[in-house]
Amino acid sequence: MQYTSFGFIGGGRITRIILSAFKRTGNLPGKVVVSDTNAHALADLKKYFPSIEVAVDDNRKLSVCDMVFVSLHPPVLMGALGQVKSLIKPDSVVVSLAPKINLTRLSATLDRHARIVRMIPNAPSIVNRGYNPLAFSRGIPADEKAAIIKLFEILGECPEVPEKDLEAYAIIAAMGPTYFWFQWQTLVELGKSFGLTEASLRVGIAKMASGAIDTLFGSSLSPEEVMDLVPVRPLADDEEAIRNMYRTRLSALFERLKG
Repeated sequence: MQYTSFGFIGGGRITRIILSAFKRTGNLPGKVVVSDTNAHALADLKKYFPSIEVAVDDNRKLSVCDMVFVSLHPPVLMGALGQVKSLIKPDSVVVSLAPKINLTRLSATLDRHARIVRMIPNAPSIVNRGYNPLAFSRGIPADEKAAIIKLFEILGECPEVPEKDLEAYAIIAAMGPTYFWFQWQTLVELGKSFGLTEASLRVGIAKMASGAIDTLFGSSLSPEEVMDLVPVRPLADDEEAIRNMYRTRLSALFERLKG
């Protein structure tokens, strides 16, 4: 099936990320409809993507779309689906971008709609470098799964994973950049105060980060051996406190998502 029209319920950050990825590669569909209750959010989105149609608190235009993305947080997602279930074509694919609400509940709310995908979106998709795990409902055959994955690879890597793992990926992959971005930006600010240019710092920090990841995951060394490669560790006294922050806060968040 050709997906020539996209509909989005919700015009927030994730919608902008996905549209940016498709536009950046010249693959934005000819018809894109975005519905949201917030007129200001839609006006901002229209500035970035002049060709899209926007609808303030009106989902009726979604009825023509081949693929409908549900870009809402779990607390409001189910209510919104109940409002649009009669608008979605039987052969359209519904893509939920939220954790917590599983395929069974989504299908039941959509009057047993059989063509549903769950995706955990990753912000680096905005530069086509995302890692966006997917799970499919049984109503999508293997050949169409492959076509959907190929389409979504515009966003980056999109592996099919067991649905039970999606909430873990939400914490590790989707939220993962937030654990590091502010630290890397702090290094930029410090480097500039030390006399380096921002341009050189961007290159140096990017190379450092990618090389450090390759060393941890791609060398034959154990994690302990990798962490012992650098003799001076200025934050060593704080490392255990940082680890405990990860363990307590992220474990609690995971339990809430799974619950």
